[in-house]
Amino acid sequence: MINIVIVEDNNTIRDGLEVLINGTENYHCLATFKDAESLLDVIDSMNPHVILMDIKLPGMSGIDCVGEIKSKYPKMNILILTVYEDNHYIFEALCKGACGYLLKNTPPTRLLESIQDVYNGGSPMSSHIARKVVKLLRDTNVPEKEDPYALTLREKDVLNGLVEGNCYKGIGDSLNISVDTVRHHIRNIYKKLQAHSKTEAVVKAIKKGII
Repeated sequence: MINIVIVEDNNTIRDGLEVLINGTENYHCLATFKDAESLLDVIDSMNPHVILMDIKLPGMSGIDCVGEIKSKYPKMNILILTVYEDNHYIFEALCKGACGYLLKNTPPTRLLESIQDVYNGGSPMSSHIARKVVKLLRDTNVPEKEDPYALTLREKDVLNGLVEGNCYKGIGDSLNISVDTVRHHIRNIYKKLQAHSKTEAVVKAIKKGII
């Protein structure tokens, strides 16, 4: 059972998401919130697997809320669900630690698949959002002449899998290695890049010209 929390100020959208999640086998909505502050007040007593987070909220923004949560719970899975596809919002959300970025016009089946993907270690994004992310990061990239982090070729292969939004199993299947081996490589990547999340590792790797 995947336990999910929703942060969305639009009543219709929030209620619709709750109905969709609770009406799907193996998905459960733990709670819904109209603003970020209400979630932060009680998150210490909750243990959601995935948080669906809007960006534009009354009071604190969803992006700032992501930063607050990730500072205390680095492994928390937060999936942005928004109408905004501006480069600024995308980049800020991912840098704060969001695990994925979807638009609100995402079909229900795709949204459910994305929640499952985040739960399994993936970084789902709407297809054109993913292209914008890679282009944005590479356009602002100043490659270094050498890789000071000394990533192995296999570690770079795993990083490329993360850039493409694949879950651990998907990366393992594409490289013909086990999920445990993928986790081992990712632990080494985090250590070498001094990163605390897959998104932070991907952002740093692309900005530094490592991949």
